[in-house]
Amino acid sequence: MHCLGGRVLKPEILDTLPAEQARPNLIDLARINQRWGGLSTLRKLIAGNIPEDEDVSVLDVGAASGDMGAEIRRLRPRARVTSLDYIEWHLETCPGARVAGDAFALPFRPKSFDYVFNSLFLHHFTNQQVVDLLRGFAEVARRDVLTIDLLRHPIPYYFISKTHRLLGWHPVSVYDGAISVEAAFKPEELLELAREAGLLNPCARTLVPAFRIAMSAKAG
Repeated sequence: MHCLGGRVLKPEILDTLPAEQARPNLIDLARINQRWGGLSTLRKLIAGNIPEDEDVSVLDVGAASGDMGAEIRRLRPRARVTSLDYIEWHLETCPGARVAGDAFALPFRPKSFDYVFNSLFLHHFTNQQVVDLLRGFAEVARRDVLTIDLLRHPIPYYFISKTHRLLGWHPVSVYDGAISVEAAFKPEELLELAREAGLLNPCARTLVPAFRIAMSAKAG
């Protein structure tokens, strides 16, 4: 059965589409975050890791439309959030500071941000690339690296394809959604990659029915 073995990476359509064809998929991704676990997972991750009463800086890597960064601002109004994405037009609706850049070569000095955050980003990459990314995030973070990603499980694998008529998912969302879950993680896999990257005291929490993993680790 799908998702019961190891990670399987396949190319996603979104990465190859021009802006006009890709925008409906980004809207779907924001809708999934809002209604099916992304924002609720973020609220739990932020509550346990970012103090309410401090001025902090957050780098949101792979920010896309910026919906998760906007929720961080809502939850922590004193947070200064910078959104980074490799594709410049993805950032056109992001509020606040925006940077088009490569997550593998972050254009920031060491320890430039208190927190480096990423959501639904790491599953796009091989295990070794994930290690490289996390190591780079830790170099830029003063405090913690915060990650939200998909839990590899049959229910989210089939969810979008089985509900696409009822909920009106875009065809790209249907195709890429299943591929994303196949490439997703089990908590122990993500923790092991964090340790290999040199992150300190990584802690992963599985949230169901969101089918997300929320991981925090000290940058060192």
